[in-house]
Amino acid sequence: MDIPLEKKRFSKKRIQLIAGMVLLALLITFVMASTGGKSKLNVAVERISISEIKQGVFQENIPVSGIVMPITTIYLDALEGGRVDEIFVEDGAIMKQGDPILRLSNTDLELSLVNQETSVYNLLTQMQISQNAASQNTINRLNRLTDVENALVEAKRVYQLNKKLLDKKAIGRQEFKASENDYKYQKQRMELAQEVLKQDSISTMQEARQKKNSLSRTQSALELMRKKVGDLVVRAPVDGQLTSLDAEMGQSKSKGQRLGQVDVLSGFKVRADIDEHYISRIYTGQQGTFEISGETHKLIIKKVFTQVTNGRFQVDMLFDKKVEGIRRGQSLQIRLALSDEKQAVLIPKGGFFQKTGGNWIFKLNEDETLAYKVDIQLGTKNTEYYEVLQGIEPGDKVITSSYDNFGDKEELVLKE
Repeated sequence: MDIPLEKKRFSKKRIQLIAGMVLLALLITFVMASTGGKSKLNVAVERISISEIKQGVFQENIPVSGIVMPITTIYLDALEGGRVDEIFVEDGAIMKQGDPILRLSNTDLELSLVNQETSVYNLLTQMQISQNAASQNTINRLNRLTDVENALVEAKRVYQLNKKLLDKKAIGRQEFKASENDYKYQKQRMELAQEVLKQDSISTMQEARQKKNSLSRTQSALELMRKKVGDLVVRAPVDGQLTSLDAEMGQSKSKGQRLGQVDVLSGFKVRADIDEHYISRIYTGQQGTFEISGETHKLIIKKVFTQVTNGRFQVDMLFDKKVEGIRRGQSLQIRLALSDEKQAVLIPKGGFFQKTGGNWIFKLNEDETLAYKVDIQLGTKNTEYYEVLQGIEPGDKVITSSYDNFGDKEELVLKE
């Protein structure tokens, strides 16, 4: 009798098939989990900079570079052209007002001075001759007036005498009439002589006044010419230090050419270059600060030069008080304030901004083992911080170093 065999439920082949399907399912699950989750990157903590967000006083400012300059500079220009004949001092000399610096020679100018002096002397001679002639003419007319006056007196005497004699019938009417006519004639001569003398006096005075005015103008021209010749000696206009002297013996200098400058040493100012982007936000009275020898000092904008050159414009700044150790030509790094101080959420400046543009940042979790992207919004900035408007709060920790090596990873696993 045959014994029936019990059929096995799972054959070896079937078990292998099921095991293969399970492994395939696990592989698919793993791949899906791997591709569906966030991309991560392991990062060593010592290779990044971690900063804590904090609340503090914030003031928008920009860094600018400035050069220390004398508070006042007087430029030396050649008032008259000429050849350099003598140089009295060297560049860098300390000058007093009026001290000679150099002397130019100009033969044309010196010859013009001689001619002008000759003109003045000739005019003076002509005036003297005219005065002598006028005086002689006046004397002659006075002599003639005296003669006319004497003739009038005599004619009047004869007329009055003949009038009495006529009344007594001692002379004829014809003789009386002749004396009367002579008296009237001498009287008219007297009036005419007085009028001539008066007109002559007026004419003489006018001529003298004209010649005096002409002499005054000629003398003024002579003084001006002497001044022009005197300007051939270039002198220090103020007390100070002579700098940038540009003159060599025998060198020709044209009128108006720059010869050098005198720096007033009573104080200093700072001339700073600023990007034209900020030109509408810069004004006189605005303040900046700089550090020297471990101390912070203040500068105040005194003048704004609105001319833009190569994308930059300049301002002059004055020290609010005397600063020891400042030297001409010294460079200063200045923080120029663009706003008033206020309370704000602050994040230190760092390389992250070049990658994110301030739109997002890697924020650390509570146990600081993982950093993940969060969206943020930044406001204004200064030399040290950005102002945070939203996205992170005081106490949060973020990565502020460069993100160039992180690629497109969304999470960073922080390793010690």
